[in-house]
Amino acid sequence: MRIVMIGSGYVGLVSGACFADFGHHVTCVDKDANKIARLQAGGIPIYEPGLDDLVARNVAAGNLAFTTELSEAVGAADVVFIAVGTPSRRGDGHADLSFVHDAAREIAGALSGFTVIVTKSTVPVGTGDEVERIVRECNPAAEFAVASNPEFLREGAAIEDFKRPDRVVIGIEDERARAPMKEVYRPLSLNKAPIVFTSRRTSELIKYAANAFLAMKITYINEMADLCEQVGADVQEVASGIGLDNRIGAKFLNAGPGYGGSCFPKDTLALMKTAQDHDAPLRLIEATVAVNDQRKRAMGRKVIAALGGQVRGRTVAVLGLTFKPNTDDMRDAPSIAIIQTLQDAGAKVRAYDPEGMDAAKAVLTDVAYVSSAYAAAEGAAATVIVTEWDAFRALDLKRLKAAMAEPVLVDLRNIYPPARAEEAGLRYVGIGRPGQPADEAEAANERHAA
Repeated sequence: MRIVMIGSGYVGLVSGACFADFGHHVTCVDKDANKIARLQAGGIPIYEPGLDDLVARNVAAGNLAFTTELSEAVGAADVVFIAVGTPSRRGDGHADLSFVHDAAREIAGALSGFTVIVTKSTVPVGTGDEVERIVRECNPAAEFAVASNPEFLREGAAIEDFKRPDRVVIGIEDERARAPMKEVYRPLSLNKAPIVFTSRRTSELIKYAANAFLAMKITYINEMADLCEQVGADVQEVASGIGLDNRIGAKFLNAGPGYGGSCFPKDTLALMKTAQDHDAPLRLIEATVAVNDQRKRAMGRKVIAALGGQVRGRTVAVLGLTFKPNTDDMRDAPSIAIIQTLQDAGAKVRAYDPEGMDAAKAVLTDVAYVSSAYAAAEGAAATVIVTEWDAFRALDLKRLKAAMAEPVLVDLRNIYPPARAEEAGLRYVGIGRPGQPADEAEAANERHAA
């Protein structure tokens, strides 16, 4: 099939490359001429493991192309996906649909023959109705159907998620869209991936409901970690104990500094606003959003407490800046609020991230970026693990301690067993582990110094 992907960002580029790898002919369209020129030259504007090879292979095979010219590509297409950004709208938190609406207008003017227009972007309930209205208004003679096909890709594992999905959700109102959409995803039949057809509005809501539930699960275990610190329990054992219950499951029960990234923050906020507008407020989601926002700065205060409540003029090493490993995405990363909290208290911050430092420079100021974890720790009063990159999972803790001015390791991802850190001479502060509540940090610091 001939597929057009409008938008060559994270979702559009990964999806387009994977569809091309299935054997479809895919054209990715983007208004950013510099991005398209880079892609045409073999460059990849985002970091995603395996994506560079996937793109190169399918460009060479003639299955994948990039252009800024929408009309010709759409005119020849069987299916057109809209994969543009839907960021939180400034001022009210609703999803900004201006890019989706603009794409719909441009698509309308280029349609030739029956075409399925698919919203791949994460959009609020009813967006497909509006896309259909716009296209029909702009081109009353057009033959088309509008479908919803939300993506469920994890950054850092997107290609695997696309090719071996838990499910594919497709929302349609016009039965003419069913056969083309089945053909688009026919290559997945070998993996027996469930393809779920629903109404269009149901499909749109499934995406938001899934992300909000996962965000709520993360926030739940983070609050449980706070309780564990106060009562002397271990949150990792609590998570293991409840995760073994098949009704709950073990995924997304890793306590940490809060969720971030391109999906959970904006999607929970957009769902919350949609629910409020329809007089069906989602109190659990409202609490999730509030708790997660507060937690990120609270983690900065946790680092300050681990240093006796005083960090002015002292250097803090931060390991990991991106919101999760295997990406260069800094959107709503916990590191931003943590670093800003430390800087507000007068700390100097030295940071290292395997892939995210260029992106971090656009959102963080007065941070010294270095080439390794050990360079970050040089002369630091504390080393803080914020993102659980593989590169941080087997550090030489004795070498780390030798580089530091003070031997404090704050592990916000619980990568290391406390005993291992202590054997290396480090004073360990984790998340939701017994023996290190924040109000004991100063006393513990004094005991270590003595």
